[in-house]
Amino acid sequence: MQLTIKSPLDMHLHLRDGKMLKNVAPWSARYFSGGLIMPNLVEPITTQKALMEYKKRILQACGDDSFEPYMTLFFKNDYTREFLEENRDKITAIKLYPSGITTNSDGGVKSMDIKTLSPVLEVMSELEIPLCVHGESDGFVMDREKEFGKTYIKLAKAFPNLKIIMEHITTAYSVGLLEKYDNLFATITLHHLYITLDEVAGGVLRPHLFCKPIAKRPEDREALLKAATSAHPKVMFGSDSAPHPIHAKESCGCAAGIFTAPLALPALAQLFEVRNALENLQAFVSDNACKIYNIKPLKKEISLINEPMEVANSYGDVVPMFAGETLKWRVDE
Repeated sequence: MQLTIKSPLDMHLHLRDGKMLKNVAPWSARYFSGGLIMPNLVEPITTQKALMEYKKRILQACGDDSFEPYMTLFFKNDYTREFLEENRDKITAIKLYPSGITTNSDGGVKSMDIKTLSPVLEVMSELEIPLCVHGESDGFVMDREKEFGKTYIKLAKAFPNLKIIMEHITTAYSVGLLEKYDNLFATITLHHLYITLDEVAGGVLRPHLFCKPIAKRPEDREALLKAATSAHPKVMFGSDSAPHPIHAKESCGCAAGIFTAPLALPALAQLFEVRNALENLQAFVSDNACKIYNIKPLKKEISLINEPMEVANSYGDVVPMFAGETLKWRVDE
């Protein structure tokens, strides 16, 4: 059996920088037409100069593969209208991080007070710049996403013309919010479609499956699977592929993030086949994102074959999800 995906997109992607960028970017460029690039570097992307220089480094790391990095800015309360207007055609979205809630987010928003956020969000609404949000509170780790739901509701009501993307949702509650507010959308990762907290810490602790938001309960995973595999028009694939070197994962203070770029499409095909939904994979990994973000991706076709794929134990100094395991699908190189 063969399946062809047209212009696959990864709408939540961490490429890092420096040596790590050169290691991981080619894998995304090889299998995807484009990706929404996260701005939370050690020095967050908050200026036009940093934005353009980072994009240049990404394209250089991608080599000869055609790949469009859809760039984002790191949300700041003091962005001016002039700044946003000047950069509107250079960005696809702006990413909001609550301060300290995940990797490299210490410079994020300290207060989610609507009045504080309004000046920037009002301009974003007028300029039709989507807002991507890492939606977690600082409460008990299993409840953080649901607790942040109140903030999503406030944002959706206060800015009805602002497209708000709930990034890497992990709960049935978040899926339910999609039905209540027209301007709420979501990305879903590969790993949250596969794992629950039990796979991470139910037996032997598996650091390479540790991520934020943390994987949740079986009923949450089922809600995500239903939304993704049914071609729900408000959800799209965002891998949140987040590479860390082995020493940062297999250590005290294990870094949060799962690397999936080289195997994402075969693993998704395997999952959609089990759910008898292969015909909906195109919408999940491309068509929905094109409509939500109003983008026209570079033309690229990736053929998947129903044949075994041996996942490498590592890609450089990064251990991927399913390391050393065999998937049922592979990319026809």
